[in-house]
Amino acid sequence: MMNSKATRLVPVVGAVCLAFTLSLGAQVQTETSDQTTGKAKSVTVENGEVVYVSGNDLVVKMADGTIRHFPNVPESARATVDGKQLGIHDLKPGMHLQRTITTTTTSKVMTTVQSVTGTVWNVSPPVSVILTLEDGKNQQFKIPKGQKFNVDGQMVDAWGLKKGMRISATRVVEAPETVVARQAQVTGTMPPPPPPPPPDTPILVADEKPVPVEVAQATPAPAALPKTASPVPLFGLLGFLFLASSLGLRTARKNR
Repeated sequence: MMNSKATRLVPVVGAVCLAFTLSLGAQVQTETSDQTTGKAKSVTVENGEVVYVSGNDLVVKMADGTIRHFPNVPESARATVDGKQLGIHDLKPGMHLQRTITTTTTSKVMTTVQSVTGTVWNVSPPVSVILTLEDGKNQQFKIPKGQKFNVDGQMVDAWGLKKGMRISATRVVEAPETVVARQAQVTGTMPPPPPPPPPDTPILVADEKPVPVEVAQATPAPAALPKTASPVPLFGLLGFLFLASSLGLRTARKNR
């Protein structure tokens, strides 16, 4: 709500317009109306991925890489994920969420009309006037500077008011207001399924293909070594041993 206010005093026939300074009692009638002067709408879209959920606390990684913490998410909050309405306890890490925020700003002028009827009991021109209200109580009102009064069709100032005059006072206050309404809608998608595990790849692969028969038969068997040895050296060795033995026996006999 804006602080600036516009006030205008409306003179009427047989009535005076006054500014009320005291608290308004039951004798003062108040009517309020509003008029729309403008409307604006803006839409903001935010995207993120759920990284952590615990109870009603939600942590989301936004599209720009920042991490945002949403504490105390209400139980009534809902997100439409793949056509299903999910609550905070249904969210899972890896889900992609999109929040669309629609902000509608409406400009209005609030008009408040206050009116009072009474009899002039005392007047202190040009500052204030005291009226006797219908309930018999007196109430004091300030008179705006330069205010003119229409009494019985005559425009008079505060100096023209006299005790005993029956008057009605009306005040109109116009106050501009700005009403902001926000509506958030959250949609999302489930995380993609995990990739299938890689197939087992053995380190060694045995080749069990049989050797062709033609190849096996074509391989020749190893050849036997040729017989190049002769028995002549063996006979010479035996003869040498016999000769040595006979010489030994002869020497032994001589020594006897």
